[in-house]
Amino acid sequence: MGHSLDPTALDRLGRVLRPDWTRTPTARRVVAGALVVLAGVAAWRGDPQAEQSDVVVTLHDLSPGAEITAADVRVETRSASTVPEGAHSDVDAVVGATLAGPTRRGEIVTDVRLLSSRLAESAAGPDARIVPIPLADAALTDLVRAGDVVDIVAGPADEAGAARLIATDAVVVLVSAEQNGVGSRSGGRIVLVALAATAAKAVAGATLVEPVTLTLH
Repeated sequence: MGHSLDPTALDRLGRVLRPDWTRTPTARRVVAGALVVLAGVAAWRGDPQAEQSDVVVTLHDLSPGAEITAADVRVETRSASTVPEGAHSDVDAVVGATLAGPTRRGEIVTDVRLLSSRLAESAAGPDARIVPIPLADAALTDLVRAGDVVDIVAGPADEAGAARLIATDAVVVLVSAEQNGVGSRSGGRIVLVALAATAAKAVAGATLVEPVTLTLH
């Protein structure tokens, strides 16, 4: 009848798997130090979930002037380090809002992407207002883009009058999409510009009684 491995063989195997140096005080201190380092790294990294943020993102490409619907957006979790300031985290806060510029699928929706007082402030200062301007020249509407800086000129009401400058350094925040058959000027399209409150009031009044155009910087 055969015998199992003799003690001498087991001892040799044990020494191979766990050499003598691992049983020394120095080895134990090295292992303990390594465990402390690993614990410190784990504490420094923290909870990975704590570094995530919920944000509203677009589900497909959207055009400027589009009204956001519940089918256009959803909430996703993104790394907090990639989330821009002003990002929305609640779908209800953006549904029904109007986009000030084009957005790509998967883009995070921020406050300055929407028509709001925050957009006016970011474009033209803390006292800014957004004013809709129906342009006298429909062709000009096709040339203007969000972000353009323009001056606003009121044309003469009759042949005896003269054009006058009514506002400078307005920032275009939106050019509306074409709507066939709407309005008598520029096909119903309007240009939204951000201006300081006093200038915005003057421009809004002028558009009611005079044809208005823009000069681009």
